[in-house]
Amino acid sequence: MEFDPRDKYRKLPTVVLAGRPNVGKSTLFNRLLHTRRAITDPTPGVTRDPVAMDAFINGKPLRLMDTGGFKLDRKADGGRDIPDDTLDDLVVEKTLGALESADLILLILEAGELTPEDEEFIGLLRPYQKKLLAVVNKTEGGRRENESWNILSYGFDKVLMISAEHGDNVGDLEDAIIARLDFSKVELDDPDKRPIRIAIVGKPNTGKSTLSNRLTSTTASIVSDIPGTTRDVVEGHFSYKNRDFQVLDTAGIRRKSKVTENIEYYSVNRAIKTMDDADIVFLMIDAQEGLSDQDKKIAALADERGRGIIMVLNKWDTMPDVKNTFTAVQDRIHFLFGQMEYAPILPVSAQTGSGIDALLNTAVRMHAQLNLHTDTGALNQALERWLTESPPPSGPQTRFKLKYAVQVSDNPVKFIVFASRPKAVSESYVSYLRNKIRRDLGYSLIPLGIEIRASAKNDLTRKNSSRKDRR
Repeated sequence: MEFDPRDKYRKLPTVVLAGRPNVGKSTLFNRLLHTRRAITDPTPGVTRDPVAMDAFINGKPLRLMDTGGFKLDRKADGGRDIPDDTLDDLVVEKTLGALESADLILLILEAGELTPEDEEFIGLLRPYQKKLLAVVNKTEGGRRENESWNILSYGFDKVLMISAEHGDNVGDLEDAIIARLDFSKVELDDPDKRPIRIAIVGKPNTGKSTLSNRLTSTTASIVSDIPGTTRDVVEGHFSYKNRDFQVLDTAGIRRKSKVTENIEYYSVNRAIKTMDDADIVFLMIDAQEGLSDQDKKIAALADERGRGIIMVLNKWDTMPDVKNTFTAVQDRIHFLFGQMEYAPILPVSAQTGSGIDALLNTAVRMHAQLNLHTDTGALNQALERWLTESPPPSGPQTRFKLKYAVQVSDNPVKFIVFASRPKAVSESYVSYLRNKIRRDLGYSLIPLGIEIRASAKNDLTRKNSSRKDRR
């Protein structure tokens, strides 16, 4: 089967990068992807959750997974006075779990003598010897290669010397990876059957990773009370009512003034950029805290991108069982952020699972609206009705005529309305059109982009007039 890098594929073989912290796993991950997707930083233990991406190497598609560093000495990460020993245990647990599903494991070692962590990890990898490939990193210019050949004494048939930072011998590694994988089960992905992509975003400690794990029925994302536990975007997959979903668990987004570490800076930027890749955003809100200014900013970012937004009131099981509590919270959110009344607000408990069915049912309906396309004829018939119901102003400065409209894109949904005098069309009249489109044409749950442009006839008149002026 010939593979085209422009296509999407399913049932890909998985290659997992494993090793102790700071040996260059994330640098190699980015090198093999030919892009920067994993966060790299000199601080040990930057990667915590397994991070997976589709890659195209030597003309073959595969799934590449970066894992957190294996630590024997569970001391505070980076010298900070926080209980990271618990996180280290969770990172190791996630790494060992990723090895089970791997088709090929790249054991990344640093040039030089092996450390106790390396030796312990090699021992743990004995059951996976048949799908193990030893890779020694940081050997640029032959650095410490002589010492590194001693690794063969641990039972490896072959050792590859590379520099992920400089690209030395990475081509040989790519050849070795492809030679060890079976691509016979790979299938071409059907665009009509692509999963609904969900980005879970919000402030730290609102339950994003708990919800991700609940949806995927896994423990792929590390769950901890320590703010900033999730750093990279963690992907997961699940099915609901015969629909496939892809969930993207992101780092907690804090105010810029609160972001003090380089690692967190990259995490937050990546979380924001994830909205570009998603269909729908689950904005996680702590039910007890309610909607904050930071939540409003996150929602505005999703709205600007035309993404479907569901405001998820998480930890609802901790709220007092009082009549009309949800209505009161909902009304307050609408009051604080009135321009986003279209966005559904749903109470859930990621911990217990209550409200999850309603959340996913809403996501399916929202996805259908994001991909809805209104025929130009039907759209302009509706436009005539709306103009009759509420005619444009007739004053000399405010007068304009709307000629016709067309939907130019879906997901995100955008319309262009052509007018005789675009600058005279007020924001309030654009809001009127937006509300009419939502209510009459079936776009009630999603953000809509409306652009007012000069009609073609108006453009021609203006060009002819300018020619006369030049004469």
